[in-house]
Amino acid sequence: MRGITDTVKHLIIINALFFVATSLYGDQMYQWFSLWFPKNENFGLWQILSHMFMHGGFMHILFNMYALFAFGSPLERMWGRNKFLFFYFSAGIGAALIHTGVNYYYFNEGMQVLMDSGMAKGQIMEIVSNGRYSPDWYNLASKNTIDNFLSAYSTPAVGASGAIYGVLVAFGMSYPNSELFLMFIPVPVKAKYFIPVLIGLDLFSGVTGYSIFGDGIAHFAHVGGALFGFIMMWYWKKNQFNNKRWN
Repeated sequence: MRGITDTVKHLIIINALFFVATSLYGDQMYQWFSLWFPKNENFGLWQILSHMFMHGGFMHILFNMYALFAFGSPLERMWGRNKFLFFYFSAGIGAALIHTGVNYYYFNEGMQVLMDSGMAKGQIMEIVSNGRYSPDWYNLASKNTIDNFLSAYSTPAVGASGAIYGVLVAFGMSYPNSELFLMFIPVPVKAKYFIPVLIGLDLFSGVTGYSIFGDGIAHFAHVGGALFGFIMMWYWKKNQFNNKRWN
């Protein structure tokens, strides 16, 4: 395996510094730099970028940074620094937009149910903005609808996973026959098979709410990063993108 490239190394260092700072100033860091729902008072536009450097725990950052090293370095060697950075951050921003769009759907769905029951919008917002809810709400709609409504408003998104999924797609399209050795699969699997299956599992989990990887995962952010990564790769390939413009 060839060594780590400069840009990937610097991204990993920045992520590590954010992780250390979060360990020291957890609540404040999460409040400032996580990606909150736009109607939440903690939301700031900078969070569309800053959330990509935040992580929820050691295993979270470990897996993301290993994937960035393993799959990002070959892409940086192929593309160069500027094109890689453009791709990486575009995929991450795309993931944030898809994640936020899905949260808007969940939030509006729950809000409409509660308003149809006779509650005023301002009353509902006052309750959820204080981190509260009424158990009676679960009598008005399915548990999934209310849970998604509350989570959309009050649960921030963190992690580089959206950008990483874009990188995975780019790697799979650039090196489709590369064999990946995975600790939970005893035989090597070609990238062109493994990566679509991984994305498919995230899409399944996002739609059904059932996750084989555990709770608290922003599945639609993963799918969004993969989608934006695919769109960029498709566009660049179709238009025979001129690499000199990135120098």
